[in-house]
Amino acid sequence: MRHGNKINHLGRKYGHRSSMLSNMAASLIRHKRIFTTTAKAKELRGFVEPLITRAKDDTTHSRRIVFSYLQDKESVKELFGNVAEKVADRPGGYTRILKTHNRKGDNAEMCMMELVDFNELMLEQKAADTSKSSSSKRTRRGKKKAETTDEAPVAKAKVKAAEVVAEAEEVVEEVKAEANEAAEETTPTAEESAPESDTSEEDK
Repeated sequence: MRHGNKINHLGRKYGHRSSMLSNMAASLIRHKRIFTTTAKAKELRGFVEPLITRAKDDTTHSRRIVFSYLQDKESVKELFGNVAEKVADRPGGYTRILKTHNRKGDNAEMCMMELVDFNELMLEQKAADTSKSSSSKRTRRGKKKAETTDEAPVAKAKVKAAEVVAEAEEVVEEVKAEANEAAEETTPTAEESAPESDTSEEDK
């Protein structure tokens, strides 16, 4: 029975299991990506990530400890060289597990396990997403925009403003003309005002 035993033995004894994890870790460090079952990948994550953390401290003691687990000089060299430089600023989470399909035959769940900092496509996509989000960032308060704006939008805005001013001037002139016409229609002429004066004199 496995009551209280949280370790997945993967159907192997201790020696076989440790050798398998060691070989898988060495392959992951050399090739940066491997395809395996999800159960093995989860166990490998707990095996290889402490070794990557150990590689940040490049000392003889650290190299000997890592070699005792990997038993492969080329993998140790690669780990303390290229891999350690890439993960220097990362506090943890050096690996990524992406589920792919189920294996034919036993229907085991397969996945791709890779080192996070060596997937160039995802890093480029993440950088592009962050640049878009930073450029379209909105603030709650009305702050002035940065002065580093393009000249083309400014020129377009000036042209639109000039067009609006011209249209406004035309509307004002039309309103003035209509007002003058209305004033001329309402004011009496000299001929209309003359008879009224004559009648007033005759009454006297």
